[in-house]
Amino acid sequence: MTEPYQLTAWEAAQALQNRSLSSSELISSVLRRIGEVEPKVHAFQVVIADKAKEMAKEIDDRRARGDSLHPWAGVPIAVKDNFCLKDAPCTCSSRILENFNPPYHATVVQKMLDAGLIPIGKTNLDEFAMGSSTENSAFGMTRNPWDLDRVPGGSSGGSAASIIADETVLSIGSDTGGSIRQPAAFCSITGMKPTYGRVSRYGLVAFASSLDQIGPMTKDVRDAAGLLQIIAGHDPHDSTSIAQPVPDYLTELTGDVRGLKIGIPKEYSIEGMNPEIEKNWREAALFYEGQGAECVEISLPHTEYAIAVYYMIGTAEASSNLARYDGVVYGRRAEGPFENIVDMYRKSRSEGFGSEVKRRIMLGTYVLSAGYFDAYYRRAQRVRTLIKNDFEAAFKTVDVVLCPATPSPPFKAGEKTDDPLEMYLSDVFTAPLNLAGLPGIVIPGGFSSEGLPIGIQLIGPALSESRLFNVAHRFQMETDIHKRRPTL
Repeated sequence: MTEPYQLTAWEAAQALQNRSLSSSELISSVLRRIGEVEPKVHAFQVVIADKAKEMAKEIDDRRARGDSLHPWAGVPIAVKDNFCLKDAPCTCSSRILENFNPPYHATVVQKMLDAGLIPIGKTNLDEFAMGSSTENSAFGMTRNPWDLDRVPGGSSGGSAASIIADETVLSIGSDTGGSIRQPAAFCSITGMKPTYGRVSRYGLVAFASSLDQIGPMTKDVRDAAGLLQIIAGHDPHDSTSIAQPVPDYLTELTGDVRGLKIGIPKEYSIEGMNPEIEKNWREAALFYEGQGAECVEISLPHTEYAIAVYYMIGTAEASSNLARYDGVVYGRRAEGPFENIVDMYRKSRSEGFGSEVKRRIMLGTYVLSAGYFDAYYRRAQRVRTLIKNDFEAAFKTVDVVLCPATPSPPFKAGEKTDDPLEMYLSDVFTAPLNLAGLPGIVIPGGFSSEGLPIGIQLIGPALSESRLFNVAHRFQMETDIHKRRPTL
C-alpha cells in the first residue's frame, strides 16, 4: 500500500481534491517518515512540525468550506536553508548566521505560501552554498540515502536527499554552479536550474549574484514543471528578474520529441570521466533517437575554461557578498575584548566561517585586488562571454543539448575533502550553464554497476524551460528509473 509520503505532488493534489486524503494526513505521514529516517540521512537543519500541522488544518478547513484553492494547496515542501522564511532559522549552514531569523519571506517562499504549499522544514547545505558534497555544513553532513557512506552532492544536498528519502513531497534549491543539478544526479531526482532571471532571487542569501538561480527539486518532471509554474515570474524586488510572462508549463508537457535536433557536445567527453557515465550518456542519445529525435555532434570549444572562469567570478562575487558578515549588524560576534574594530571583524569572521568559505573569500579577494583585477577577474568575464557565445552558436543548429550531469557517480564521504580542485571538477558539466545564464534540467538516467545513481542533463537556450521539461518528460514516460527508491 502506498503511504501518503510516497506520493508525487500531482498525485497528492488529486487525492486532496477528491477528498481521499486530507492535508493533515499528508503532513502527518511526512513527519512520521522524517522521524524514521532523518537520524540516518540528516537532510534537515530544522523541521517546522507545529506550524506545518497548523497550516494543514487551516487548508483542510478552507477546502471543506469550498474556498477557491490552488490545486497543490496542502502539499509539503522542503526549503533550502539559504532562503528567508520569516520567523524560522536561516543559517546557510554557517556558524556566523546560526542565530539569524529573517523578518520577511523570500519572494519564492511567499509565492509558495500563496499557493498553499506548506514548508515542512529547512534543509542542510554546504556553508553559504559553497560545495559539491554537503560536507561543508557547520552542522554536520547530509548522507546519500542510496549509500549512507556517500555524499548526496551539493550544495543543495539536503533538498535532494529529502526528496529521494520521501521526507517531503517537494523541495527547492539554489544553483550557482550546479548546486541543484549535481545533487539531483547523485540522489536520482529531477532538478531544474531555470534561465537566469526567470525566478526572483529576493530573499535568497547571495553567494555569487550573477550566477545564483533558484529552481525545483522534485520526484518527477511533472512536479518540477508545476513548481516552477508557482515560483517563476517577474519581481520588482529583484533588478535581474525577467519581465516576461510565465508559460503554462504543465499544459505544454506533451512529451513529443519527434523532429527535435539534440546536440551531443564532443568537448564533454573528458579524460577521467567514469566509463559508466559515458555509456549512460550514449544510451540516452540512442533512446531519444528511438523516440524520433535526431542526435548530432556539436562543438562548445571554450568548455575547458569553464571551471577556471567559474571559480574566478564566483569567488570574487562571494568575497564581495560575504563582506557584510562582520559581527556588527547581525550574525555571530566573537567574544571580546578587542584591540579595535578591525580585530573584532577578524575574530568574528575567523570563528564564524568554515574553511571552504574562507578559501573562496581569500581567492575572490585576491582576484579583485589591485594589480590582479585585469589579469584574472576581467579576463574571466571575457572568457565567460566566449562560453555564452558557444552555446548561442550551437542553438542555431540544435534545439537542446544532451550531456552528463556529473563525471562520476556519488563519491564517498571524505574522498575529496583534502583536494579542493578535485572537488571543484564535480561541477565541470554544470557550471558552464550558470556562466551563460541558460536553463538546464537533470533527471535520473540509470544506475552504475554498484547501484549508484547516474544523472543525465538537458540544456536549452534562454527561456526554453517548457522544451526542456518536454524532452525530460519523454524519458520518464518511457522509463521507470525515477520511480525507484533506496531502502532505508
